[in-house]
Amino acid sequence: MHDIEPFFNWRHLYLAEEDEVSPFFGRTHSEFAFTQTIYNYFIHPQWDDFGSPTLYVKVLYADYPFGYAIIEMIGEWNDAIENDVMTLKREVIDPMIIQGITKFILITENVLNFHHSDDCYYEEWWEDIQDQGGWVASLNMPQQTESEFQRNGLDRFIHLFEVPNWRNFLPQHLFSLVDNRMMKRLN
Repeated sequence: MHDIEPFFNWRHLYLAEEDEVSPFFGRTHSEFAFTQTIYNYFIHPQWDDFGSPTLYVKVLYADYPFGYAIIEMIGEWNDAIENDVMTLKREVIDPMIIQGITKFILITENVLNFHHSDDCYYEEWWEDIQDQGGWVASLNMPQQTESEFQRNGLDRFIHLFEVPNWRNFLPQHLFSLVDNRMMKRLN
């Protein structure tokens, strides 16, 4: 797992640690010291800790005028024990909503497991953004994780899509693609 880096080709366009309104403003990352783990596995030091011992994120891009963010995730999404969605909502999503972000693209291809608890924080997230035309989309979630999301009805709140070549897009083009798909789905 230590070889899986957050996507870095947009770093010349956006750095969350340099964005004064980002929840990760001022963070520093080592390129060499591997200190964060998911269970007993070290992860790349570029991932950001938001309070979950099993799930890490990287805000790849945030566009405040257009109200969207692209967030990559790695690890195990565990609502049953860690209540990761609550921590994610309070520590990352709520501060972004305050800054006008209402459309969230979650890159979840490295979310290897999901454990469900209840859907109250997913519903709260949806309620916080739906009146502003917002949505949450997950891209490329592994099949076993996607099945758990669907089995528990969470795909009502987080819409699941496959975009295998998302790295070939610029952030605004990826947003346009997902936004168009969301408009079709929500209409």
